[in-house]
Amino acid sequence: MRRPLMIDDSTQQQGPALHGTNPARAGARNERIVLEAIQRAGECTRLELAKQTGLSAAAIANITQRLFDRNFIFEKGRRTGVRGMPAIRLAVDPDGCFSLGVNIDRDHVSIVALDLTGAVRARYTQEIDYASPQEVLAFLRERVAELLAEKLVLPDRIIGLGVALPGGLGHVDLPGRPAEYAQWDTVDLPALFAELGPWPILIENDAAAAAIGEARFGSGLIHRSFFYILLSAGLGGGMVVDGSYYQGATGRAGRIGFLNDGDGKSLQSIASLSALRADLVARDFANIAPTDLMTSGPVVLELVRAWIERAADALAQPIGTINCLIDPGAIVIGGRLPLPLIDELAEAVARRVSSIDDQIVPTVPVLTAQLAADAPALGAAILPFNDLVFQSPTE
Repeated sequence: MRRPLMIDDSTQQQGPALHGTNPARAGARNERIVLEAIQRAGECTRLELAKQTGLSAAAIANITQRLFDRNFIFEKGRRTGVRGMPAIRLAVDPDGCFSLGVNIDRDHVSIVALDLTGAVRARYTQEIDYASPQEVLAFLRERVAELLAEKLVLPDRIIGLGVALPGGLGHVDLPGRPAEYAQWDTVDLPALFAELGPWPILIENDAAAAAIGEARFGSGLIHRSFFYILLSAGLGGGMVVDGSYYQGATGRAGRIGFLNDGDGKSLQSIASLSALRADLVARDFANIAPTDLMTSGPVVLELVRAWIERAADALAQPIGTINCLIDPGAIVIGGRLPLPLIDELAEAVARRVSSIDDQIVPTVPVLTAQLAADAPALGAAILPFNDLVFQSPTE
């Protein structure tokens, strides 16, 4: 389970930990590097792997054989059009292993299943307000049974379950939160989900998981450093630096939603799906799922676009500050809104940020996340891959 590492003053005075490398550790690391190189390339030959990784031909031969033995890669055929014996093309086996990812929030519960290539094998979402732990467990129990019964994944190749949820889920005050929802602050999540299967369970903040997913399979393939903004029932953020998610000293880096807008309000009281929903309810448009906003009529769209302008106003200055302090390669916005609406928000934010003197605030692209709608659940599913299969950026 992922938790912030708490260290005392005496440990801090000793400086950062030092890690040696033994043959077993180096071998595992090289396996992850080679597998990730194949995954990123789509397919490649052993010679290309040697050039990309700097490993010897003999090392590549041994590593790829071990990956074959684990069913992580397969021979896709031979490369034609070259002199001599055509080289064998290697690719990641989608059925090599699978991972499940869960996202719990105040307005929904989602679960996805990913294969080793990152493709989604199954996704399920239930729109439910302030679901209790037992209601969440009941939904997940049914969905896991369904995806196993339909053979969407191979049960013996599931390597883990990732769970993404907002920080302070039980006590952060958002509209409509019932008092009993506070039980989320004390529930033992690994114990709660243990009955779903005999898999390791990893817990992460939802915005952090979304950023990790985007780094692995989305904008991170182009921008090695970016700041991720997650529009959910609240407002979260995550920072990726040189391809690695940055947690901060206490695991709270990126919590943009708790910043003050200057008028005594938090950013997430303005730029969040809870704020948008409050606007809709005030005009008697209740129970509209975020995914249905584009098809709910012109009056609803007018209200949504008015909210987009207010949200962009609120986000512009904090994003300008982020640009000055961190200098990311991009600002990436994701969430459960339809993609055209996230595009509109990203464009509105970009216009406002660009109006600030570029000698003070560097111009940084504001992009729609490539893994937008299911980003926290997808990121949660990637956690077991990052821990057990692919190279860790901190290794």
